[in-house]
Amino acid sequence: MLFLTRRRRVVPDGVDFRQVDHEWDWDNFLVLQTLIGAALVNGPLPLPGLEDLRVWDPRGLGIALLLHVGLSEPVFYWAHRALHGAPLFGQYHAGHHSTPVTQPLTAGFGTPLEALLLTLTTGVPLAGAFLMGAGSLGLVYVHLLTFDYLRSMGYSNVEVISHRVFEALPPLRYLIYTPTYLSLHHREKDSNFCLFMPLFDLLGGTLNSKSWELQKEIYQGKNDRVPEFVFLVHVVDIMSSMHVPFVLRSISSVPFENHLILLPFWPVALVYGLLMWCCSKTFLVSFYYLRGRLHQTWSVPRHGFQYFIPAAKAGINRQIELAILRADRMGVKVLSLAALNKNEALNGGGTLFVDKHPDLRVRVVHGNTLTAAVILNEIPSNTKEVFLTGATSKLGRAIALYLCRKKIRVVMLTMSSERFLKIQREAPAEFQQYLVQVTKYQAAQNCKTWLVGKWLSPREQRWAPPGTHFHQFVVPPIIGFRRDCTYGKLAAMRLPKDVQGLGSCEYSMERGVVHACHAGGVVHFLEGWEHHEVGA
Repeated sequence: MLFLTRRRRVVPDGVDFRQVDHEWDWDNFLVLQTLIGAALVNGPLPLPGLEDLRVWDPRGLGIALLLHVGLSEPVFYWAHRALHGAPLFGQYHAGHHSTPVTQPLTAGFGTPLEALLLTLTTGVPLAGAFLMGAGSLGLVYVHLLTFDYLRSMGYSNVEVISHRVFEALPPLRYLIYTPTYLSLHHREKDSNFCLFMPLFDLLGGTLNSKSWELQKEIYQGKNDRVPEFVFLVHVVDIMSSMHVPFVLRSISSVPFENHLILLPFWPVALVYGLLMWCCSKTFLVSFYYLRGRLHQTWSVPRHGFQYFIPAAKAGINRQIELAILRADRMGVKVLSLAALNKNEALNGGGTLFVDKHPDLRVRVVHGNTLTAAVILNEIPSNTKEVFLTGATSKLGRAIALYLCRKKIRVVMLTMSSERFLKIQREAPAEFQQYLVQVTKYQAAQNCKTWLVGKWLSPREQRWAPPGTHFHQFVVPPIIGFRRDCTYGKLAAMRLPKDVQGLGSCEYSMERGVVHACHAGGVVHFLEGWEHHEVGA
C-alpha cells in the first residue's frame, strides 16, 4: 500500500511487468509443502501425537525455537552460501536474484531445490517438537505464520523496523534482520546470507558493514521523492476497486475484467468503499518513472456512481481541491484530472479550482484536447456523416465543431435546443449547415459511425444499422451487445518504451497504454507548458 509505505521504500524503483511475469508462479512451492505435509500426516511413518492432537503445548514452542536457532538458521546460512557459488548459482539461484525489487511474493519464487531447502528449514522445528511429544495445533499456526511473516517482512522492500530500536538495544541487530539487510544481499549477492538472524553472518564473516547505517537512512525517508506529474483518478465501481497492485498484483497487471475469482470479495470491497466514503482522503495507488521523472497515480476515494448523487458533489470537489493543494505544496508540476473528476457539471472541467486558487504553481490539466485529437484521428478520412451522443460535453462539443469544419455531417443527439444552438453558434457560419440536431435514436438508423459520449443501453444500441462502429469517450465504456457491430476502446495512447517500473494496467487498457487524458497531462508536463488546461 504505497500511500502508507512510500517514504520508507528500500529500493525506490517500481515492480514492472517483466518482474510480475517472471514471478507469476511464485506459489509453486506450496505444492511441494502440501505433498510433504500429507506424507508426514498420512504416510507409513506418521508423526507421533497426531491421533490426540492438543490445542496448545508451551513446551513445543520452546523446542521449535531451539531447533530453529540451532539447526534451521545455520543449515540455511551455509546452504545459501553454497547456492551463491559456482555452478549452483547459475543453475539454481540466479533466477531468484534476477528481480530488481523484492516483494513478499519474491520470497516464494525459486527452483524446486530452493523450495526444498526452505521447506526443510521451516519444517524441522515443527517435526522435532512433534517427535519429542510436545507438538500441538497452536504450534503449527504460530510457527508457520511467524516464519511466513518474517520472510515476507524481509522481502517487503519497506523498512518497518525503527533504527531507534537497534540504538537502544544493540544486540538485537544480530537477532533479527531487516528489509534493508535482505535488500543489500539481493542486490550485491556477496553478503547477508542469513535466514532471519544476522548473528550467523557475523560469525561467518559475511555481514555487510553498510546494513545498519543504510537502514537508518531509509527509515528516515532517504528514498522519498516528490512526483513531478500526478494523474488524479477515481474508483470506477466495486469490482474495479480490486484492480490495484496492493489487492492482487497478478490481476492488476492485466487489463481489467470481471473475474469470477473476485466475486467472493465483492462484499469486502463494498465495505471498504463505504469506509473510504466516510473517512478516507486521496491516496497514492501506483507510480512509474519516465525520462527519470517520477509520475504517480492518486485516487479520490469515491466510486463512479457517487458522482451522480447531488448531495455528494461538494464532498467530491473538496477531495479534488485538497489533492490539488497538496500537490501544489509538494512541488508537483502538473496534475491531470481523470474521467469524472473533470466533469463539466461537477467543477466546470477544473475551472472551479483554478478560479478559486489563482496563485497555483501546479498546472491543472483535464487532457481533453489530446483525447479529442485521438478520437478524431480514429475516424476514417472518407467518412461523410457521424452520429454523436454526449454532444454537450467538453469533448462532444469540440469533436462536433472540428468535424463540421472538415465538412462532415454531424447528427447530434441533444435534448435541449438551447444547447444545440449554442454549439451551432460556435461554428463558423459556412460550416453550420453540417450540424444537425435530433432528439431520438431512430434518426441515426442510416449512420454507421457512432461517436458515443454517454452510456448506451442495449435498446438504444439497437437503432444502429448493421456494420456500425462505436467510437467511445464515455466512462465506463459501453458494453458491446451487438455482434453485427464493432466497438472501439476508450481513447488511449502508449507510453514511450523507456518507461520504468510500470507493473499495473490502467483500468481496461493494455499494458503500457494509458487513457488519452493521462497522456495529455504527461505531454503537458514534458513540454513544460505553463498554462492550465481547464474548462471548455
